[in-house]
Amino acid sequence: MAELPDRVVGDARTSDFGWNLLTDLTDIGNRMAGSTGERRGAERVVEAFEAAGLRNAGLDEFEIPGWWRGESSLSVSGPVERRHENSHEVIALPGTPSGEVSAPLVDVGDGTDEEFAEAGEDLDGAVAMASSRTPESHDRWIHRMEKYVAAAERGAVGFVFRNHIEGALPPTGEIGYHNRPGPIPAVGVSKEVGDRLSRLAEAAEGDRERGGDGSGSGAAAGDRPTVSLDVDCRNEPTTSVNAVAEVGPETDEAVYLTAHVDAHDVSDGANDNGAGSALVAEVGRLLATVEGDLDTRVRLVTFGSEEIGLWGAYHAAETTPEDEIACVVNLDGACSSRNLRVGTNGFDGMRSTFEAVAAAFDTPLTVGETISPHGDQWAFVQEGIPAVMASTTSDQSGRGWGHTHADTLDKLDSRDLREVATLVAAAVYRFATGEVGATHRSRESIRDAIDEGYVEELKTGGRWPYGE
Repeated sequence: MAELPDRVVGDARTSDFGWNLLTDLTDIGNRMAGSTGERRGAERVVEAFEAAGLRNAGLDEFEIPGWWRGESSLSVSGPVERRHENSHEVIALPGTPSGEVSAPLVDVGDGTDEEFAEAGEDLDGAVAMASSRTPESHDRWIHRMEKYVAAAERGAVGFVFRNHIEGALPPTGEIGYHNRPGPIPAVGVSKEVGDRLSRLAEAAEGDRERGGDGSGSGAAAGDRPTVSLDVDCRNEPTTSVNAVAEVGPETDEAVYLTAHVDAHDVSDGANDNGAGSALVAEVGRLLATVEGDLDTRVRLVTFGSEEIGLWGAYHAAETTPEDEIACVVNLDGACSSRNLRVGTNGFDGMRSTFEAVAAAFDTPLTVGETISPHGDQWAFVQEGIPAVMASTTSDQSGRGWGHTHADTLDKLDSRDLREVATLVAAAVYRFATGEVGATHRSRESIRDAIDEGYVEELKTGGRWPYGE
């Protein structure tokens, strides 16, 4: 099995190329899908590709359903009167429609099926609120979109998504996906705002259960607090771009190394996913120094519009013959530490390569086998193309700072970026020298191996690719 030469490892461990690119990407600011900032980010990646000596560097444009944020507010009336309109308190969720609603608040906790069922008819005509948390006892992560759709299907007229991490500000994230715009206004709120709302709802519910007549003082009044949402935004078609380049011999088949360059407009998108884009360019640069060793072409892509439905990845998958894609290594959220995690989607040959790299560098590796529809690799996995997602693990809960204003460069460490670049370069080098070691599967075998929970999520979000 081919080993990455020591001189390349040394280069990776001392390089500032990736970190400088990451810094430039975060300094752009808003890289929301379809925005000027997203295009500027892609153009900066192309510049990096060219500086690294990669060939055929350029942009590939495609259409997307665009979304632009306006002002949003959340007001509470009842025993306690509060109004939240600052972005550190409340923000609209991408894919939401504009609208104004005012209704009683119903807290459905973490938004599990059981909690929605318990809320029952109370949700009809209410504003539903769910936490960003997934209970540890749950067998899979519950996506915000599932909670949003569950609320709308049960008659809710508005949706509040509250962060479960203190100090991490309001969470954002797509709720429309391929069913844009969604049916009801939706906002994210900070843990601090969400905890107050939850406390008011809980106190009112407790008073109701005690047979209160609503005459209690303060938060103990029996009527549920009324929440008013006012969301202003635009849903219009626009375009997005992928940044592409290549290294290695002119083979028909290629190993793909990918990430997404877009980020939510409220943050700099440092770890999610400026770091991934920087790693793609850095690994491309490292491979260019040993281009003569490669037996298979490596295609480098930073996708646009991942955060709103994997549009850039779908564009690449749908415009490339499957037999031209040997395998895909997708990077997302890969700089929170230097501890690599690989979601293999059941492609054992790719897992073995990463395990061999981890053993060679005496570094920890976390492996997940579940087929996951989260991340750009899914556009390829659903077709049976071998694809993994590489990220890093940390002690942070959930997304940590991701999808908030606080996903900034100061949370990351250049040493972590260099370590991950070394490991990913070593893995891609192995895939591109000799036998790739990754076998394509049939669409049917992938379909049949997807967990029931993810089947439900994909169908709910209009992303189920296998018909009825």
